[in-house]
Amino acid sequence: MMDDSGAILREALSWARKGRKVALATVVSTWGSSPRAAGSRLAVDEDGHMIGSVSGGCVEGEVLANAEDVMRTGRPALLEFGVSDGTAWSLGLACGGRIEILVEKFRDRPEFNQIVEQLDRGEETAALVALDSGERRLVEGDTQFDEASQSLVAAALARGVETALDGPAGKFFLEFWRPPLSLIIVGAVHIAQALAPIAAAAGYRVALVDPRPAFATPQRFPGVALHTEWPEDFFARIRPDSRCAMVALTHEPRIDDAALIAVLRSPAFYIGALGSRGSAEKRRERLRAKGCSEAELARIHGPVGLCIGAASPPEIAIAIAAEMTAVLRQAQAQSLGSAAE
Repeated sequence: MMDDSGAILREALSWARKGRKVALATVVSTWGSSPRAAGSRLAVDEDGHMIGSVSGGCVEGEVLANAEDVMRTGRPALLEFGVSDGTAWSLGLACGGRIEILVEKFRDRPEFNQIVEQLDRGEETAALVALDSGERRLVEGDTQFDEASQSLVAAALARGVETALDGPAGKFFLEFWRPPLSLIIVGAVHIAQALAPIAAAAGYRVALVDPRPAFATPQRFPGVALHTEWPEDFFARIRPDSRCAMVALTHEPRIDDAALIAVLRSPAFYIGALGSRGSAEKRRERLRAKGCSEAELARIHGPVGLCIGAASPPEIAIAIAAEMTAVLRQAQAQSLGSAAE
């Protein structure tokens, strides 16, 4: 199961609406080398059905044991594991870090339904969770806090990352519920066949666009949403958002250029295009002639992928997925487009 908080929330709501007891575990803070980032979630019901993850598998057993007590008593538990913790060591958390996990009883509450509605509209939601009670308060444009808390929340919202906050009213966790990442691949080529499952495993919803039906077939791309239309028609219907990446892979200007022009004028977080440095320069010349600005052209990662010496289609797909991740997480990494000749 991909790391999709929306899917975890929907499944937990489904269990709760069937009358089952449910617990929700959330990573609220980490130190050092931790297996999962803050905001990672796991839901479990009284029958042991589970979705999501809060570690690499090393502390899940202890979390599930505490979840049974939380479901029974309704009282939240704040768990901390680290290498100095004998239990965590025996369970495998020996990577030198610590992790803090809030386990709360999950109920079908209005705030969760509002989060689902906003996810369905492609919108993200922020909420403050009190670590002592599990009370959740959605953060909206008109939400008011005391002056000290207001500045803390505003700074955390600006960073856009899940954060534990120690304010005047107690300890809170600022969480985000975001729509899943998406990847639009233009070109049903061999690299795309390797890239699609890699991206899906990393949590992306993958769509493939190629006006050549002989290439874009379910046999070559099982489980991928296929669109056998020209990119200009596809992007007339679909506007990429800030959670979207697009990679143009056909090497055919009639197909790739239209896709690039459409996506360069969107808030997509990553735009890549296959080709050598020479073909990348020719592409920039064509796109300039079609009205693309220098700022827009600078958004294209081309040659696409990180500089890892990739040669085969699967290796190139790995390099592309790695560069997408580096851009998403704002990590410093050398791309092929910036590597020395």
